[in-house]
Amino acid sequence: MTAANHDVFVIGAGVCGLSVALVLLDEGLTVTVYAADPPHRSTSAAAGALWGAHLVGANDLVPSWGDSTLTRLRELAADPATGVRETTGLAASPDEAAGRPGFADGLRDLVPAESASLPAGYRTGWRYRAPTVAMPEYLDFLVGEVVSRGGTVTIGKPLKSLAQAEQVSTAPVIVNCAGIGARELADDDDLIPVRGQVVVVANPGLTDFFVGDGEEPGHLTYIFPHGATAVLGGTEQHGNASRQADAATAGRILRSCARVEPRLADAVVLTHRVGLRPVRPQVRLDTELLPGGRHVVHNYGHGGAGVTLSWGCAQSVRDEVLALLR
Repeated sequence: MTAANHDVFVIGAGVCGLSVALVLLDEGLTVTVYAADPPHRSTSAAAGALWGAHLVGANDLVPSWGDSTLTRLRELAADPATGVRETTGLAASPDEAAGRPGFADGLRDLVPAESASLPAGYRTGWRYRAPTVAMPEYLDFLVGEVVSRGGTVTIGKPLKSLAQAEQVSTAPVIVNCAGIGARELADDDDLIPVRGQVVVVANPGLTDFFVGDGEEPGHLTYIFPHGATAVLGGTEQHGNASRQADAATAGRILRSCARVEPRLADAVVLTHRVGLRPVRPQVRLDTELLPGGRHVVHNYGHGGAGVTLSWGCAQSVRDEVLALLR
């Protein structure tokens, strides 16, 4: 593969890489997106996904990145083909003293839930409205937009280093959106995988999402309806890099979700998905000068907030890239 005539070489075809490609294409730049896995096998494809910053390190820019993305997702929700919808739902906790859910910061319409309306085992809850994203449809939409605007999406061998990336492309700027792959690509030991597993079932008629603390640390209970299907979760397994679905974990997810929503007890299982959230102390969004004189803009370490921060981070990457090229 050669990208000799392209301005930017984006590594990673998940939600962050594709969003970056789109904002760069909007600036009239020529862009190649390169990944070892197709979008439907990326960590993004395993996401629920509900807007809200989760498992992302402290950074002063996270709120503004999230706000920018919230605005864009609400715009996209006007088109059903995007897979984005504004959905009402409930965030609940077994802790009677729990306050507003931190991952919903930035939303203004949270209201306390009446205790009688909460599922068994939950003591407090908040109802609100936020974008939910059916990730397979959304990734298809993003790829279609990249291609229709003249971008290229290429699947190839995994890139083990930035030096290898320089051999694959002659673009003057490389953008690293490799997710957990950045641990090797950028030699970043601060980046750790946090494994997430979900079960996709035929939707028995649910319309509202649910997010709740699980029975044990690392266990979550969440339900995200997406039309004919629903995504059930989940897990937070720090340091676990297995991409294989675990049958015992799937069983626990199904049982915990059925306790919250009894209509799920007999739901038909359609598939299982596993993703590795790329977690580090902070999102890395900065520019590095490579030995050969070219530059790489790093954009990774979004944890469980890749969808939530995707458009805001893409705009920051765009500013970095334009400054380098001009």
